[in-house]
Amino acid sequence: MFETLTDRFDGILTRLRSRGRLGDAEVAEVLREIRVALLEADVNLEVVRDLIERIRLRCTGAELSKSLTPAQQVIKVVNEELTATLGGEPLKITYASRPPTVVLLAGLQGSGKTTAAASLARWFRQQGRNPLLVGADLQRPAAVEQLRVLGQSVGVGVFSEPTDPVAVARAGLAEADRLGRDVLIVDTAGRLAIDEELMDEVRRISGVLKPHYTFFVVDAMTGQDAVRTAVAFNEALALDGVILTKVDGDARGGAALSVKQVVGKPIAFVSTGERPAEFETFHPDRLASRILGMGDVLSLIEKAEREYDQDVAEKAVARLQQGRFTFDDFLEQLQQLKKMGPLTGVLGMLPGLPKEVKNAQIDDKDVSRVEAIIHSMTPSERDDPTVLDGSRRLRIANGSGTTTTEVNNLLRQFKEMQKMMRSMPMGRLLGGGSGGSGGSGGSGGRSKKSGNRKKQKGGGRVTPSSRHTR
Repeated sequence: MFETLTDRFDGILTRLRSRGRLGDAEVAEVLREIRVALLEADVNLEVVRDLIERIRLRCTGAELSKSLTPAQQVIKVVNEELTATLGGEPLKITYASRPPTVVLLAGLQGSGKTTAAASLARWFRQQGRNPLLVGADLQRPAAVEQLRVLGQSVGVGVFSEPTDPVAVARAGLAEADRLGRDVLIVDTAGRLAIDEELMDEVRRISGVLKPHYTFFVVDAMTGQDAVRTAVAFNEALALDGVILTKVDGDARGGAALSVKQVVGKPIAFVSTGERPAEFETFHPDRLASRILGMGDVLSLIEKAEREYDQDVAEKAVARLQQGRFTFDDFLEQLQQLKKMGPLTGVLGMLPGLPKEVKNAQIDDKDVSRVEAIIHSMTPSERDDPTVLDGSRRLRIANGSGTTTTEVNNLLRQFKEMQKMMRSMPMGRLLGGGSGGSGGSGGSGGRSKKSGNRKKQKGGGRVTPSSRHTR
């Protein structure tokens, strides 16, 4: 995400740290480099000018903090002003005193609106809410069916009927009242381009629903086109925020850095992958930190808390305390890690890693090959890899569709991993482990909550009827 911009800032800040005194001339040179980096990232020209001027006013002629070097002070200012440009504070969702809280999604065709609707429904479920999805996109073939499939995958019911979009929206609101759902998410039709028919339809749906939140869903990879489209929709609908999709494929970041200032509305959520689970609240400060190469530990912790099974983590710690860490344990941890999304994204959140490591393209197929090798071992071999002689390794390679070299490499790496994990203090492993002071209790509560969500999902069903609910 935003790799090009991050690489440029990494080079600028590395050169900045190598300097001692920073005068006005040195600051001006740094600002020129930052301006070029932002323009190359397709950031709106007026946004760039404003950001550079704010940084200049704070750095030029100002008394630098005694606790920081001049370079650190400039980096601190850049980080704060970048955060302000991105929106400052994350959007806080407040709920209607009389449910349901109505959320209307609008956008062009192909922006990922239907997937965003299901992802948002999943997010509301994580907040303890009980949402209902409404398929009011009757324009695109199979749009409602796609929403039903996605709704089933996240355990949320979907309502639609073959009438017209405004009637569907009205009936959906009544259905949410009847079922006692406290959040209503309405997916509307898109077009390949902005036209009056599209705007009129969305305005009429909005008039019926009187939504508490209207979000514009836009593909981050379209850059400044995304910003211009958001401006047009805001004039027609008075948006409350923007949902940026396909952020994982946006190497530049121009849309994210321009939306708040140009449109005047914050980015509410971002989609960082194709799965509903890869959807999160937008935190301007965290993204600014990632752009500057400082990592995003808070988002990584939150992702781990959501996706990691605490029982599996505590079992692994207990086995480590007994001096045991087998391939079965490793396989369990690998599968837990995969729940957090692509490994390249996880690495990008870690601070202090070399650029070569963060930019390493870790193919999920590599992880699948490791799993295949482990699955090709017998239970006794996974428990005690020291029994793996040449003939066993050849059998494992043949059974997993790999080579003996790959099997040998995994065994060598696993042996090093065993040494490393045994040498680490238990309190630093897997969120503090079962013996951590207070850490286990908090996570245990989350695990219980996660279990409840799984039960809800299993109990729900989506039927093929035109008025289908859970």
